[in-house]
Amino acid sequence: MSEKPLRSQAWFGRQDKMGFYYRSFLKNRGFPQDQFEGKPVIGICNTWSELNPCNSHFRTIAEHVRYGVLEAGGFPLEFPVSSLGEVTMRPTAMLYRNLAAMDVEEAIRAHPLDGVVLLMGCDKTTPALIMGAASADLPTIGVSGGPQLRGMYRGQAIGSGTNIISMSEQLRAGEITLAEFHEAEAAMNRSSGHCMTMGTASTMASLVEALGVGLPENAAIPAVDARRNELARMAGRRIVQMVREDLVLSKILVREAFENAIRTLGAIGGSTNAVVHLLAIARRIGVDLTLDDFDRLGRGVHCLVDLMPSGRFLMEDFYYAGGLPVVLRTLGEQGLLHRDAPTVNGKPIWENVRGAECWNREVITTWEAPFKPEAGMAILRGNLAPDGAVIKPSAAAPELMRHTGRAVVFESIEALHALKDDEALDIDASCIMVLKNCGPKGYPGMAEVGNMPIPKVLLRQGVRDMIRISDARMSGTAYGTVVLHVAPEAAAGGPLALVRNGDRITLDVAARSLHLHVDDAELAARRAAWVPPAPAATRGYVKMYVDHVQQANEGADLDFLVGRSGSPVPRDNH
Repeated sequence: MSEKPLRSQAWFGRQDKMGFYYRSFLKNRGFPQDQFEGKPVIGICNTWSELNPCNSHFRTIAEHVRYGVLEAGGFPLEFPVSSLGEVTMRPTAMLYRNLAAMDVEEAIRAHPLDGVVLLMGCDKTTPALIMGAASADLPTIGVSGGPQLRGMYRGQAIGSGTNIISMSEQLRAGEITLAEFHEAEAAMNRSSGHCMTMGTASTMASLVEALGVGLPENAAIPAVDARRNELARMAGRRIVQMVREDLVLSKILVREAFENAIRTLGAIGGSTNAVVHLLAIARRIGVDLTLDDFDRLGRGVHCLVDLMPSGRFLMEDFYYAGGLPVVLRTLGEQGLLHRDAPTVNGKPIWENVRGAECWNREVITTWEAPFKPEAGMAILRGNLAPDGAVIKPSAAAPELMRHTGRAVVFESIEALHALKDDEALDIDASCIMVLKNCGPKGYPGMAEVGNMPIPKVLLRQGVRDMIRISDARMSGTAYGTVVLHVAPEAAAGGPLALVRNGDRITLDVAARSLHLHVDDAELAARRAAWVPPAPAATRGYVKMYVDHVQQANEGADLDFLVGRSGSPVPRDNH
């Protein structure tokens, strides 16, 4: 069987005016003629940026991908796309995930590429790049940048995000000094790489591997470990062969791959953000994935990884213990992995992981003695969240998993910040904090503010967790009994908009229920009096986002970006 014609030859394989045009300008870098004569052109999609510290080492990663492509007989061409830095972007990097996905999709389709290697690390770069690549649907490999080395403070391991939250609460409670706070800051982020807790970046790197889009061990190799560069080089080699095999992304991102990813999410105690990202990716590639799939597939899955924020260890320890292949092997042995699901190295996923060995059972536990049993994502429904809400049981307090309490309502994030340290705030540990207008339309962008800070009056009493409900997200590095992604959101007129101080709310995770104890007639009266918030923007991308963003249960993508257009060769530009 003859190989499929290379897409890039529609640019470079022509012996006419336009062939001269396309080749000659690239020859200003010294490329000889034979580079244009039938070699697969591989795009290296790079999210390097000095504004994104998690991805600041990607120039080195890209060079190793380049070496691999050249070694395999390909023609590597690096190109930049938007880099979404979680720690620097305001109001939230999530606002720009869909913009970056559009950037990726259009860059792939517009250029003479036969395959692409996606370089991603910080939280939103991973889903954005996969979403865009899925809509373009060329042969694709994902290479994550890897986690930082573990933080070390006064002889103790500390984790990005997780200990930021805990130590900021200690500072507010007067338990540590400002000097100690600053000392910990300097001790936490010691190397290149993304968060080294099982936050969203590490979760998505793990799911890249579980989906089959990344090579084995993609999830956990530290950013500064030479083996991360080796993996990048091997990805460069492999993508050339994938082009020759016509192994496009839609052949990898099949239904079984998503089911493997959902069960992996539970087994690693991963970030709630993965729910909204996987939904968005699935809708781009044409797989019918819903919130109910997360609940159905997550039930009965034990958390096997003792990592922050749910546990003690960090990603560096996870890698040394055997990494994600050990977790995937365990799922496979329990009949919870589609063993024949395809992967980018051309082998079914089971062939990649069946020989994986664990070197530290403190970090990766056995199925028979799991770190936390029954810890898959729980999807809640009820009159407060008719389209669903998400809670992460592995990060929640067991005693709060069934609880009825009085609502203390904050209409906005500004209201929360204004009142959280108010000594006169009418709140006790049995109350339920409710935050509105922080969803996709309301913030806008669905920021990571759902893990509301415990009010100061309760911190002094030793309270460190209580039920919090919102239409927001929370950082994957965060913890607590936090109900997130309430849909429809308040700004879209969901029932959350109608909650008032003093209302009674029942959370029952075992029953998957979130109920507001207000009768239908009263809710109807409140709805009649409800006034929608003012538009978040009147021009530009933010207006487009607010006008077209879908709700969290649909992946919070823009409605006109759902699906894929493939990579047809566009018209000539002259």
